[in-house]
Amino acid sequence: MTNYSLEWVFGLLIIFQVKHFLADFVFQNVYMLRKGSPGWDFVVPLSIHAGVHALTSLPIILYFNPSLWYLAIFDFVVHFMTDRLKAGPRYLGRFDDLSSKAYWIFFGADQMVHHLTHLFLIWMLVTSAQ
Repeated sequence: MTNYSLEWVFGLLIIFQVKHFLADFVFQNVYMLRKGSPGWDFVVPLSIHAGVHALTSLPIILYFNPSLWYLAIFDFVVHFMTDRLKAGPRYLGRFDDLSSKAYWIFFGADQMVHHLTHLFLIWMLVTSAQ
């Protein structure tokens, strides 16, 4: 593809923001919320949740540069690891009191990591065109 203009970059920012909202909130169901389960019971629900993120990133990536398809796997891995760290009862999931400052700090950090991941994906898509 050709070089992308600033308009494309802003468009990608909006597209990935909408993608994140849909995948993290609209498409997430009660079963996927079991990603905070103790032991190994979290693996399938969290894999499905992270898979939704990868599958919603994939069409965006394929449209801009099909050779970067593996970035969807990167999105899966980062989302899986970040959400497990945030939700796991042995990790940050032990701060589950919505009235505590710690909960909101870690929730915000989780969201920031996801947005930084999207910025990285956008950077890869835009710079691969040059």
